Amino acid sequence: MSYKDYEIVMGLEVHSELKTHTKIYCDCTTEFGGEPNTHCCPICTGMPGTLPVLNGKVVEFAIRAGLATNCKINQFSKQDRKNYFYPDLPKAYQVSQFDLPLCYEGRVEIDVEGMKKDIGITRIHIEEDAGKLIHDSGEGSLIDYNRCGVPLIEIVSEPDLRSAAEVRAYLEKLRTILLYADVSDCKMNEGSLRCDVNLSIRKKGEKELGIRTEMKNMNSFNFIVKAVEYEAKRQIKVIEEGGTIVQETRRWDEGKGITVSMRSKEEAHDYRYFPEPDLMPIVTTDETIEAIKRALPEMPDSRKARYLKDFSLSEYDANLIVASRRMAEFFEDAARICNNKKSLANWIISDIFQKLTEEEKEQAIIPFEASLLGELVNLIDDGTISISIAKTVFAQMWETGERPGEIVEEKGLKQISDDGELKKMASEVLTNNPKPVEDYLSGKGAALNTLMGQMMKMTKGKANPQAVTTILKEMLEALK
Repeated sequence: MSYKDYEIVMGLEVHSELKTHTKIYCDCTTEFGGEPNTHCCPICTGMPGTLPVLNGKVVEFAIRAGLATNCKINQFSKQDRKNYFYPDLPKAYQVSQFDLPLCYEGRVEIDVEGMKKDIGITRIHIEEDAGKLIHDSGEGSLIDYNRCGVPLIEIVSEPDLRSAAEVRAYLEKLRTILLYADVSDCKMNEGSLRCDVNLSIRKKGEKELGIRTEMKNMNSFNFIVKAVEYEAKRQIKVIEEGGTIVQETRRWDEGKGITVSMRSKEEAHDYRYFPEPDLMPIVTTDETIEAIKRALPEMPDSRKARYLKDFSLSEYDANLIVASRRMAEFFEDAARICNNKKSLANWIISDIFQKLTEEEKEQAIIPFEASLLGELVNLIDDGTISISIAKTVFAQMWETGERPGEIVEEKGLKQISDDGELKKMASEVLTNNPKPVEDYLSGKGAALNTLMGQMMKMTKGKANPQAVTTILKEMLEALK
């Protein structure tokens, strides 16, 4: 069996909870957590005689997500009842959208190992979330309806993905876009970003799609990658052994490292839709769409292109900076007073990132104002302090939030650049270190580093390194 003879074909259905304060059809809070069944009412639990009222913010946020992913917007759309029985939906149907979604025909560009590729977005539609089943071996299954009615967008991709690496790149890019557009908090650990993977395999060169399986409700990038890799190999093995793939829903069992069958699907479309009779159609004007578009921030792709062109950042550095909207804004705030954008990016990527958790990076939780980092870089560039001294200043900034200039003055950290003073010190260093001097004169260039170290020790790191190097070389050459 040769895996390279096969092609994996995948499309994703990404569910993202919207960050509205109230639910999609009622005034219950969308706040995560709370005691079970305390964030619900007769409307979101589907009691007889109740009528839903659509939350206007849900439509606005869905259109924001659509515009951010280059979608067209349906100015006339409707909502539909999606009928099936799940115990975590008390109405036994879900209000969703079928043939007239709010957004359609979009695309997201991904970059995998330097290769760019567009992933098509078939549609983005709004729907209500279901409740949560809690399985207790001693008590059976319990249901918490707090999540019922929390607004979702479902982002359905074209079957354009061909590898686990592409899937990860697409999901990471999509998450970044949703965070930029400020429509979801995308907290995967709280279930506000989840993904279903539709996967099939076919021999390379074939055009017809194979029979697919669907892996449901995964909320970890690592688990999704593992599930894709395993399921592709499983399907190839079945085909190579003469079997056939069964269309079914599977789940990822992290403990066993395998996908497990949940239920089979006899038909590709086993849901029944009809227009939701209790809700009016959604009509959106050109003016509304244009106003939402104007309110969007600069998206990551545009921001990255600008950093490459205007700031001469490397693609690697730009990708890391724009991955978080708040971190990109921190960078730009600092850049307003600092000309050395490359050095600024290096400080963020190396010194700031290593102090932050992933969530803190995303939120740019930094204990000093962005302008202070720009000031620090300026102090290095104008020769006031060395890079080694800047590290000391940065550490104190992180602890106290003080201005770097004030720290330099208080601690007497200004760099020594006066040639006369440095020559006097260099003469003393050469006198006190005859062995390295002898080594250098005999052709061992590395001995210069020893003498440099002695100079930095004498000046407590405050000597200008470039000036010291020049002076030491001149004085050593004069001894030959």
